[in-house]
Parts: sequence; structure tokens; C-alpha cells
Amino acid sequence: MLGTVLLLLALAKTACPSPASVASRRAEALKKLLEVFGMEDPPAPPTHFKQPPQYMVDLFNTVANADGVTKNPDILEGNTVRSFLDKTHSEEMRFLFVLSSVAKNEKILTAELHLFRLWPRVTDGPKRHHFCQVSVYQVLEKDKPDTPEGKKLLAARLVSLQTSGWEVFAITPAVRDWTEDESSNQGLLVTVQGLGGSPLDPPPLQFASGRGHHESKKPMLVLFTDDGRRGASLPTAGFPDLKPQAPDLPAKMPVPKLGRSRSTRSLDRFQPCQRHPLSVDFEEIGWSGWIISPRGYNAFHCKGSCPFPLGENMRPTNHATVQSIINALKLSEGVSSPCCVPDKLYSINLLYFDDDENVVLKQYDDMVAASCGCH
Repeated sequence: MLGTVLLLLALAKTACPSPASVASRRAEALKKLLEVFGMEDPPAPPTHFKQPPQYMVDLFNTVANADGVTKNPDILEGNTVRSFLDKTHSEEMRFLFVLSSVAKNEKILTAELHLFRLWPRVTDGPKRHHFCQVSVYQVLEKDKPDTPEGKKLLAARLVSLQTSGWEVFAITPAVRDWTEDESSNQGLLVTVQGLGGSPLDPPPLQFASGRGHHESKKPMLVLFTDDGRRGASLPTAGFPDLKPQAPDLPAKMPVPKLGRSRSTRSLDRFQPCQRHPLSVDFEEIGWSGWIISPRGYNAFHCKGSCPFPLGENMRPTNHATVQSIINALKLSEGVSSPCCVPDKLYSINLLYFDDDENVVLKQYDDMVAASCGCH
């Protein structure tokens, strides 16, 4: 499907069709490309410059190379990671995350609350403790979060008072409740107590809130989900091959030229099956406002002949070898020679803003031709 989309975009660039025809083809191509990315419409770009959470940027760089191609398909749990910033903007340790952008078909695998631990307050006299107990509760009743029946414990552990940095708490059961029943989302409550649960006033440990602290330290909910989308049954290449399979060619999307000579077209047919560059530029198609990374990627495409006899360098299947023999010996009418097609595919990753300006990392299967063969 991706090949069809890219061909439509290329045809839309040609000078022969009328402006209305070009616009129609371009719109059709972009609609098809959005379908590849599981969207009906492109998200609106943020209304003002917005810095994505560093955690999401670091995760993208861990999962993908600069072109978005997956380094290792086993790093992510599921195919989607969503981040949400706290909506309460309160100094109190109450947090609320709006999950309306999570699709109904997404399976919640893991949910994490990320809180930035500030340097502990300086107190008079010697410090009596090096640790305190931090507990995270799901709020069941908005007006009674401090009562036993108004909250449910999700996570609790000892946290050091000697350092600052991020603390991560698993809160998967609460998020599953919220996605099943949106009205049950009354937020989270975090408490800080002394060892054994004794009250501390004032608490020596504080977390950065949504107000009065730098954007990079704001409370964040991170969801690891899977939407069930899978690619074709072709083998998925686990690690990109840094050595190109084909000679280095200009990495531009090929635009059909109507005036090509018959000899040029004939020459193309006799080139051996190999991989050629095919660039997809998100800025060129008008998506750079909402896609954070990558700015584009090389999808590659397969082109060339599969002449008899097929050598191992053509990476033929047994079926293609038999078909090539039948075709060469004219043993059956209407049997063509094998075709040059992708035989391994890479997935790519997009880091982007959704309609609610949340940052999403999503992995898409079968987006890059890893190698070509005769099939």
C-alpha cells in the first residue's frame, strides 16, 4: 500500500495533469498515507512552540536511528507509547491526566507515573532519616480522597532523601479502569510519610508540580499500549543493514517522466533486481508541524529484472526458481518471470504531537524495504 501512496504523490508532481487533477491526486495520496499511519486526519500542530518531554525524545533515540528505522524490534512493549502531562497544575500532590486520545482498540500494557523528585528541604538540626515512604493512590471519590474508602493503593516504596531525579511508579490497574470507564478517572493522590507510615510535617520530600517548575520536570503519565496493527507476513528485519544493498543513488522520490526513450525503458528491464532509494519528506507533504522525528525517511523500493537462471544474489524463493524455469523453457503458457519485490522489511517509528498536544511514539511495521529478491 505504501508503494501505491508514494506513486500517487509522484504522479501529483507531474506537469501534464490539470491543477485540479493534481490537487485531487495529492489529496487522495495523503489520505492513503494517513491510513498507513492509522489516522483519518492529520493532527493539528501545537498552537505555540512546545518542547516534547525529554523522556519521549530519549526513548525515540533508543528505539530508532535518525531516520526513524527501528534498531531492535524487541525494545518496545507493544507498538505505541503515549505521554500525558498533569492537568491539575496544583501545588498539592493531586494529579489528573486526560486520556481521551487513547483509542478504544488499544490494549493497555503498562502505565507509569513519572514524578521529578526535588532536592529535599533543608531542616534545622540533624537529619533523622535518609529515606521516606512514598505512596501512590487511585482516587475513588473526588471529595473524600483522604478517607480509606476514597482511595486505593497502587504503589508504595522507600525513596532516598539524598538525591534528586525521576521516580517511576507502576499504576496500570488505575489506567485500565479509566479507559474502560472515563467517568471513574478522579486522578491520583501521592503521599509522603516517614518510615513505618508516620506523618511528616512538613514533608521533607517534594515532587515538581505542573505549576512553578520547568516544563521538563512536570508530572507525566506514560502509557505503553498496543493497537493490534500488524504488517504483512514477510520477514521483519531486526537490525538495519548499514551497508546499502544497491549502489548509492540520489535519494529522491522518482518522478515519472513521460518522455523517456524506448531504449532507456528497455535498459531498465535488464538491470538486476536491487534496492533503490525512495525518500519520504514529511516537510514536503506538509506534516512537519506535528511530526517531531524523523523529518523524513528512506522507504527504498525494489526494481530490476529476474532473468533465468536465478543466482543466489537474487535471493529467490524455491517457488520463484521453479517459475523462472517454467518461464524460460516455455513449459506453460501465461507464466511470467518472477518479480523483483521486497523480501525483508523494517519498521519505522514516529514521534509526534496528537490532537491534544500529547507526545506519542508509534511504531509502524513494513515501512522500509530492507532487501529485495525475486519472488
